[in-house]
Order: sequence, then structure tokens, then C-alpha cells
Amino acid sequence: MTHWLPAAILSLLSFGLWGLFSKLSLNYIDSRSALIFQTAGVLLIGLLVFGASNFKVAMHGKGLLFALLTGIAYSLGCYLYLIAADKGKISTVVTLTALYPLITLLLSFVFLQEAINLKQGLGIIFALIAIYLFC
Repeated sequence: MTHWLPAAILSLLSFGLWGLFSKLSLNYIDSRSALIFQTAGVLLIGLLVFGASNFKVAMHGKGLLFALLTGIAYSLGCYLYLIAADKGKISTVVTLTALYPLITLLLSFVFLQEAINLKQGLGIIFALIAIYLFC
């Protein structure tokens, strides 16, 4: 088995639970409060990972900048997701927002000059069709 596959499968399960738990939380609290407690959960996992290893923080200006931008994009995306999940059907919102790799793929093509092969090109077309069908 590939070394990354178990982590990817557990990640898939974790994100599935994230989608369910976010909607359940929105049944009881507003999206801003849910974001705060979700962020506390992220911090908890970060501290557990930090505490469970001999971790030394890497210091590189560009790496720190992009890591910070990652956190900003993630938090903003989560907040907007929670707003959509609060107002819409979770099955539709999760499925639509789960198409985010399309954005990464297109940005990687533009900024990192990563090639898009025929299979990925077809995936992009099908993803766009899926967005149309879900909206």
C-alpha cells in the first residue's frame, strides 16, 4: 500500500465528519460562534501534534507568509462554508465546496506552470458541469 494512502483515507473520513458536525453545530449556534469553536478545535489538534513530537519551528520568511495566507484562506473558507451550510442543504453545500481542488488545479497551472493532462482537463469540464447541476 502507498505510504500516503492511509492518511488520505483518514483525511477523507475526517472531512466527512467535519461536514456533518458543522451542520449539527449550526442547528444550535450561529456561524460566527461555530467558526470560533471550530478554530479552537484546530488549535487543540495543533497543540497535540506539537506536544507529541520533538518539533522545532522552521523559520523562513516566504514559508511563514504562505503558511499564514493558508490559515487566512482556510478560516475565511470555513466561515463562508458555515454561512452557506446554515442556509442551505448540507448535502449540496458540502458537495459543491468539495470541488475546491478545481481552483487549486487551475491556480497551479497559472502560477506554478504545472501541466494539465487530458484526464485532468476532462475532470475540470466535469467539475464545471457538476457546479452547474448543483446550482
